[in-house]
Amino acid sequence: MEKYTAAITVDQLRKSYKKVDVLKGVSFSVEKGSIFALLGSNGAGKTTTINILTTLLNADSGTAIVDGSDVAKDATNVRKHISLTGQFAAVDDILTGRENLEMIGDLRHVANPAETAAKLLDQFDLQDAADRRVATYSGGMRRRLDIAMSLIGSPSIIFFDEPTTGLDPQSRNSMWETIKSLADNGTTIFLTTQYLEEADQLADKIAILNKGKIVAEGTPAALKKLLPHGQVELKFQNEKQLAAAIKLLTSYQTTQDEESLSLAVTTDGTVAQLTQLLTKLESAHIEVTEFTQKAPTLDDVFLKIVNDNKEKKS
Repeated sequence: MEKYTAAITVDQLRKSYKKVDVLKGVSFSVEKGSIFALLGSNGAGKTTTINILTTLLNADSGTAIVDGSDVAKDATNVRKHISLTGQFAAVDDILTGRENLEMIGDLRHVANPAETAAKLLDQFDLQDAADRRVATYSGGMRRRLDIAMSLIGSPSIIFFDEPTTGLDPQSRNSMWETIKSLADNGTTIFLTTQYLEEADQLADKIAILNKGKIVAEGTPAALKKLLPHGQVELKFQNEKQLAAAIKLLTSYQTTQDEESLSLAVTTDGTVAQLTQLLTKLESAHIEVTEFTQKAPTLDDVFLKIVNDNKEKKS
């Protein structure tokens, strides 16, 4: 146990289905009490990775240590310390919301299942529906109940496979706060998500999985630095000024929007180049009425990394 300081350590995981290689030597580590996000397109291998780490699937080779235990050699001990919320709500439609929570409380041997259920019903805004059969719940309510069930027993590591799929914006924000609170209290969070904004908002560390391999890893800020440029959006008084700016700035990569009289200019993100750009326009008597500097987003980074890997293989 003392050998492993990280909550999760993955080394050269490989998994194939018949002749299809899904994981091709995946390695990464997750620090205790942190939020780790695994990003990737559909079919990249995210769910396969989670299924191996939660003992639902055996890897072909490689090792995975979760909370100090090898998932292949000591699956029973791993299961005692983790919780998993999959892409689809795993709730019992016949039971009420309260009964679902109390049942999981009994299975996890919590001291007072009824009290635990009551607190979670309140936390996830399910009090009014607590004693209704889950078959009558909306999709969002079922998702909130499923997530509440995953918190019972205070697992040290929680795996969330696309946790906010199907949630409305208010419920999604509430879920983000819950995840942050869990991490603040020492719980390790491993999540996959299709919302890059979600990873940007929550994750301490991100790994991008593409065609079975980790192609980039780091903090959201560090990954954004992989794209040294940003964009400056310039607005002009009229179409004539916009056209003059486009003609002047042919050495820059630009995107125009005639309706809003704006021009997006790709830069290296430095103050020096921004100053140079504005000075050039001023010298040509082209008046900029407004400008906004935009840093690269995680979406930009993700698309560039995935596209770069496509080009390397072509």
